[in-house]
Amino acid sequence: MKGHKVVVTGTSRGIGLALVERYTRAGAEVFAACREASSALQATSAHVVEGVDVASVAGAALLSEKVGADSVDVLINNAGVLQNEILGKVSYQSIEYQMGVNALGPLRITEALLPNLRRGSKVVMMTSRMGSIADNTSGGRYGYRMSKAALNIASVSLARDLEPSGIAVGIVHPGLVGTEMIRGAGNLTPAQAAALIVERIEGLTMDNTGTFWHSSGDVLPW
Repeated sequence: MKGHKVVVTGTSRGIGLALVERYTRAGAEVFAACREASSALQATSAHVVEGVDVASVAGAALLSEKVGADSVDVLINNAGVLQNEILGKVSYQSIEYQMGVNALGPLRITEALLPNLRRGSKVVMMTSRMGSIADNTSGGRYGYRMSKAALNIASVSLARDLEPSGIAVGIVHPGLVGTEMIRGAGNLTPAQAAALIVERIEGLTMDNTGTFWHSSGDVLPW
């Protein structure tokens, strides 16, 4: 990881912050994108890029401008939101918002940074098993499930389109991580999840590009 250039979105807290901390400690040059930086993020040695709303064209353009023309070794699309909808009282505004951040955002950021990706670069989409159709046994969470399912299929298309350029795409469910997003519930800390995610990234190759992984290494059903 030393000497690599890494871009991570959604870095003010949780898994994104833990990834930034892990990569900077390992000697990577990290661009940490967020809407508003936390004190913990500012305390790292990363290049902090505030004002990046992945759901906006302007946010993607800002990140592209700050990264510059240099090659990016690893792009981690981590930014995401989780809301809930109840059948009979569904907020379609909530669903549209989650689609914009969780599904369109990672594609928008990746497309903005395409000029920085080269043969051997890796793009990582932070998804969720809640986007798995086969794994949905509890229902609910319409916006989150729909947005992550959309992200999954977009990521597979991206893997196919980038394959001739030698750029691998990883689709990773981090596990149940005790972040603020789920109010601390979980069986992994952000640091533990980050360690597992980095293992998946290091094992990402052109042979397994486009695979839907649990951070533990298990392949998940679509």
